Amino acid sequence: MKHAHAEIVREYGPFPGVESVAGVTFDGTNVWFASGDRINAFDPESGAPVRSIDVAAHAGTTFDGEHLYQLAEDVIQKIEPATGRVVKTIPSPGGGSGLAWAEGSLWVGQYRGKQILEVDPETGKVLRTIHSNRFVTGVTWVEGELWHATLEDGQSELRRVDPQSCEVLEQLEMPAGKGVSGLESDGRDRFYCGGSDSSTVRAVRRPKRETAAA
Repeated sequence: MKHAHAEIVREYGPFPGVESVAGVTFDGTNVWFASGDRINAFDPESGAPVRSIDVAAHAGTTFDGEHLYQLAEDVIQKIEPATGRVVKTIPSPGGGSGLAWAEGSLWVGQYRGKQILEVDPETGKVLRTIHSNRFVTGVTWVEGELWHATLEDGQSELRRVDPQSCEVLEQLEMPAGKGVSGLESDGRDRFYCGGSDSSTVRAVRRPKRETAAA
């Protein structure tokens, strides 16, 4: 297993009127984060707030390329970003902490359950379970890699795991006091990490990948 210290390359916030950050996602232009009674978007280049949507937003957030999905208590809401309208609601199995979209499925991280569930976005049916040995606070996929965040005993890590064997393949240790409450990749070289009660979002450098020689 590879182990390294996480490199925080930028910190956004604290954001006005936000007491804590839950889920985090990226729509290709803006970063969105959940803050209890709304989801908020900001420009990752300037760090400036862009807009917000008033909707229950207690945990994970994700984007499928068209809609936002937001965990709220025991349901997952499907939301039109342009209007803020909730167009569909499905049950979230056992609640949830993190949320990601990949391969046509939703991936629900369960904090105390220490697992990640692949969920049918139409019905909420659980299709697969991936176990962890740490509390799961965020989930994301990037270039076929499954990563999840942990927060336990005051310490957070970003972990890359084998989705078949559940083996931890890589681990990025966050600095002390820098908890991660939500996780999203920008699809390139950064992870966006919810800063929990700090009301911030942190950008962490994703490890570079070796490319095969031509």
